[in-house]
Amino acid sequence: MSRDEDLAGAAVQPRRTNSSEKKRQRDNMLNTIRSKFGSKNTTSMNTKQSNVPHPQQNHTPSTRRPASTISNPFKSSNDAPPAYSPAPNAAPMVQTPTLTTTPPANQSTADDPYAFLDIFDTVFLIDDSGSMAGSRWREAARAIETITPICTAHDADGIDLYFLNHPDHTSHHNVTRSAAVRDIFSTVHPRAGTPTGQRLNQILKPYLRRYEAAPETTKPMNIICITDGEPSDDVESPLIAAAKKLDKLEASAWQVGVQFFQVGNDESARQHLRSLDDELGEIAGDGEMRDIVDTVPFTGAEGGLLTGEGILKVVLGAVNRRLDRKRSWDLHR
Repeated sequence: MSRDEDLAGAAVQPRRTNSSEKKRQRDNMLNTIRSKFGSKNTTSMNTKQSNVPHPQQNHTPSTRRPASTISNPFKSSNDAPPAYSPAPNAAPMVQTPTLTTTPPANQSTADDPYAFLDIFDTVFLIDDSGSMAGSRWREAARAIETITPICTAHDADGIDLYFLNHPDHTSHHNVTRSAAVRDIFSTVHPRAGTPTGQRLNQILKPYLRRYEAAPETTKPMNIICITDGEPSDDVESPLIAAAKKLDKLEASAWQVGVQFFQVGNDESARQHLRSLDDELGEIAGDGEMRDIVDTVPFTGAEGGLLTGEGILKVVLGAVNRRLDRKRSWDLHR
């Protein structure tokens, strides 16, 4: 069986087990992943290196970051939601820069703190498992509604929406209006389990193929995953495979970022998200593997809400950290 087939088949039926059984199953899963990715020489995603020389002449440095404190995107439910302007009828087209050889300039200002969105594609992966029904579903919808016009103001392509269980649809891509987000959420009904790994694999694999074929014209991508629970499948393998593939292709440090946001205060979900952020290289058996994951467990007071403004602040912080690591490496070469 090829690596791609192995990863694509990673999803399993949702678990309904007690905490001790869940821990035992998770330990078994991690041991399997460690044996799969234990060697630094393992080739990611079972894809051959392109014969076309990569435009970058220097190997991208390790992007493992030290522990840092990131902005809390959760606001008290007593706070008013962040203000935003309606999306323009025709968002201005933006000129795409040379994407893989030039770092994104840190142009965020008090007037436009989200200028960095100009060169990124923004993808949302939404947990539509049964436990998201009700207030959590409305909370996620409101946050994405506020983000949509901000993203569209910088990228006429808009945003892409994926759900863990609901089938993909063309109307979920290149969304540019908040009203369209509301319409989409009204047609998707939370149900079933949490196959996060399977869905990430379905997003990352085609993107990495496009990037390998055309690195200079493939925009960097941020995947923003909003979830309330621990995945019911293997989420580590697709992330490890993607990071190794990006390292092999000597992609820029900011080419792919995956940000996980927890809604709700489930403790097992909190612990799992932290392990994705802090232990992925250890699980892969490769301490030099790039870090593409940032996670934000629920840390707000009771009644805290996830906001669109808060999400974008965390994404900006993640982009800036990767850019700072690249600049530091260039300075000390």
